[in-house]
Amino acid sequence: MTTSKKATRSGATALPSERRAHLVRLAGDLFAEKGFRGTTVREIADAAGILSGSLYHHFDSKESIGDEILSAFLDDVLTGYRQAVRDTDDPRAAIEQIVRSSTATLSRHRAALTMLQNDWPYFSAQPRFGYLRKAMKEIEQTWTAQLERGKQTGQFRADLDARLIYRLLRDILWIPTSWRQGRGTGWSTDQIIDGLLGLLFDGITARAPE
Repeated sequence: MTTSKKATRSGATALPSERRAHLVRLAGDLFAEKGFRGTTVREIADAAGILSGSLYHHFDSKESIGDEILSAFLDDVLTGYRQAVRDTDDPRAAIEQIVRSSTATLSRHRAALTMLQNDWPYFSAQPRFGYLRKAMKEIEQTWTAQLERGKQTGQFRADLDARLIYRLLRDILWIPTSWRQGRGTGWSTDQIIDGLLGLLFDGITARAPE
């Protein structure tokens, strides 16, 4: 499955230009700050220093811009997930790679993540954004498949609720906060990832000496 929507973006099939990419970044920042529904085409054009009509030379609608931002994000996420599963038969190693891949991807697509979190009810109800649900379903299935596999191999607890663990970890990973980038904390991104993986696989309970 691919989440790419290029075939449905009338007037937006040309190769991306530097100007186009700049408009997408500006729009993404506004969508993240004000919400997708709360942002107007005029505000995007004003931020870019152009007339509203000029924006339509690059995109046929505000939805086309949102579409480009979200599909690029989910394509990136799924590429990392698929590679993680393809690269190993070990469920623990696959999950570790998924966590690292997710962190790197989310750092590149903060605006898209905030858009999904703030305006999911809107996007999920629009037919043109139907690929969002398909992508989220694949993400969930990838996580739960590895967790269930780990249960079967004896690496993970037999009573583990795979769907619950997936939801908890997804929400931790997908929080777009600055501390995850290590700003002002003294922790690097790798240290934060290692901390999460240590909590996931080893817990916080002290082990009795053997």
